[in-house]
Amino acid sequence: MSIRQALVIGASRGLGLVLADELTRRGWQVIATTRQGGGDLRANADASNGRLTVEQLEMTSADELAALRERLTGKQLDLLFVNAAIDRGNLPIDEVPTGMFTEVMITNALSPLRVLDALRGLVAPGGTVAVMSSEQGSISMNTEDGYELYKASKAALNQLMRSYATRHADDGHTKLLIDPGHNQTRLGGFDAPLRPEESVPFVVDVLEAQAGAPSLQFLDRFGKPVPW
Repeated sequence: MSIRQALVIGASRGLGLVLADELTRRGWQVIATTRQGGGDLRANADASNGRLTVEQLEMTSADELAALRERLTGKQLDLLFVNAAIDRGNLPIDEVPTGMFTEVMITNALSPLRVLDALRGLVAPGGTVAVMSSEQGSISMNTEDGYELYKASKAALNQLMRSYATRHADDGHTKLLIDPGHNQTRLGGFDAPLRPEESVPFVVDVLEAQAGAPSLQFLDRFGKPVPW
């Protein structure tokens, strides 16, 4: 059997870092991106015997995305996973500055879809394109106050991914939005109930189990559907 190939966008820390490490541990050949070199991702790559390589990418930069696509010419991926996202606090939406709103929406909703459209040609027939979402993006589950901008950005991400899936319905790719649960990361806060080392193996189980599945699904880390 050939070695499965994955590209993880946004792997310098938190869920993305653990995701790249878990895929490598399971025998995948992994390319992982970071905005800056060094750190734990580079250390993991150095210790991986060539199974993990690092590329630099600022996801919001069209020029850097085009350059990455050029560097990866000839690669064939079984998995393209976009993880990167930001949070800018817990302001009511009427107090959110326009610049902050724009920054979060560009990073969390627009840029992941630009990445998918730029790199989808590298994904093999029957391969998977996936984006890290959140139950915070579920409109029907939005029954508690707080984090209005972040929730809106994830709901926008989900809607744009739905449009992407409709536009590319016949490409043969599995398409997934993944809710990893509330994890102890810089974004999730360090009082969250889950650690990435606990939740990410379940996420990878879902990615592997759903390979080849048709249409778009919004799933939690156990493979159960999340309400839209």
